[in-house]
Amino acid sequence: MARLFGTNGIRGVFGKDLTLDLALNFSYALATYFHDKPVLIGYDGRHSSVILSKVIRSGFNSLGVDVANAGLVPTPCLQYCVKRLGYKGGVMITASHNPSEYNGIKAMARDGVELSREEELKVEDIYFGKKFEPLHSIIGNDIEEQRAVDTYVKGVVSLVDAELIRRKRLTVVLDIGNGTQAVTAPKLMELLNCKVITINSTVDGSFPGRGSEPTPDNLSLLSQAVRESSADLGIAYDGDGDRSIFCDEQGNVYGGDKSGAILTDHVLSKNKSAKVVTPINSSMMIDIIASKWNANVTKTKVGSVEVSREMLKSSALVGLEENGGFMYGKHIAVRDGAMTSAIMLEIVASKSMHLSELINALPKFYQYKTKFACTKEQSSSVIEHLMSKASGKVETLDGLKILINDTSWIMVRQSGTEPVMRLYAESNDSKFLNEIVQNYTEQISKIIHDE
Repeated sequence: MARLFGTNGIRGVFGKDLTLDLALNFSYALATYFHDKPVLIGYDGRHSSVILSKVIRSGFNSLGVDVANAGLVPTPCLQYCVKRLGYKGGVMITASHNPSEYNGIKAMARDGVELSREEELKVEDIYFGKKFEPLHSIIGNDIEEQRAVDTYVKGVVSLVDAELIRRKRLTVVLDIGNGTQAVTAPKLMELLNCKVITINSTVDGSFPGRGSEPTPDNLSLLSQAVRESSADLGIAYDGDGDRSIFCDEQGNVYGGDKSGAILTDHVLSKNKSAKVVTPINSSMMIDIIASKWNANVTKTKVGSVEVSREMLKSSALVGLEENGGFMYGKHIAVRDGAMTSAIMLEIVASKSMHLSELINALPKFYQYKTKFACTKEQSSSVIEHLMSKASGKVETLDGLKILINDTSWIMVRQSGTEPVMRLYAESNDSKFLNEIVQNYTEQISKIIHDE
């Protein structure tokens, strides 16, 4: 059967792959699947998000299902409020970190976590079979949900040592990235008595500041602002606010593996032998830190849905991805940029150490990421070729991961949200990492070109 859902919801170029007709029929399918009321709807700042929200809410209403409109909110805010405020389910209109021409739709169950892969198949069966069924003949209500932002921010504050953070009066630079954390992150920092400096703070679906995805390569303004203001740290968010990338007091920006390791170490130090869930492309640092606290690590396919659902299944306390997504089970088992920020503030405040010192104390590993424009057919050819040449241990849980030795690996997989193949690599030897990357990049480029 054809698939609607990718790695993380439905995404596509608005008006081309993601049309209003698709959105309307999808809302019929979700209304039929939930077959109850009410459902919470929210959206990000993309130019097409408001019209998509109106169409989806109308679709639910036409089948007799009540909806509540949370408006412009970060994805984790909507997810937390679905669970906390007792909604039957939720829908978030967002394409997360994708370029501005994209948009997407994420569907959440009553626990606030995106639908499982099994649930996605059931919704797709309804969608493609047009098995739409009204709840009743009465048009559903469309009301405003005005409690979302306050409920979410207060929920985050309740799970950290807020008084300790307040006493430290930390200075924080926030790079909002023209995204939806504009409505929540500054408010959170205010409640934690932080001095806040914001950049790219206006919500704008064109993402004019530095694009919708924060990476070490495009956060020079954040780095500069941290140094010039003598801030304790800087934090950058993606378009829908569920991921956070950190910058230390010296202006150094770190990938999600390093910040995730610090966050995991802190949480496990207070919850020994807890469970950790992370995708197969995450750093070996996580395994080392987990073993330090006698914590069990479960590896999943790449994708926040995979991590979230496994967290719920195994009652895990920590979930994390290498892209800056961190999940705290006591809050909700989804990526949350604001919750992650609050935990990092608690770490800096409690240890009275600079972020750079915390990073330097980590096991020494070096990571590399890149991507290649690549069709699914070309991706299959790449994986087949690399597998035939592999000399180390091979794992095929998701794409292809080759364990070159005990401290070095490389992985390739086709993205579920963009027409690209992603490459990840890690080693405890930076020179060897460069050699690995050069070798595999040349092989992959040649195969794609020849195809």
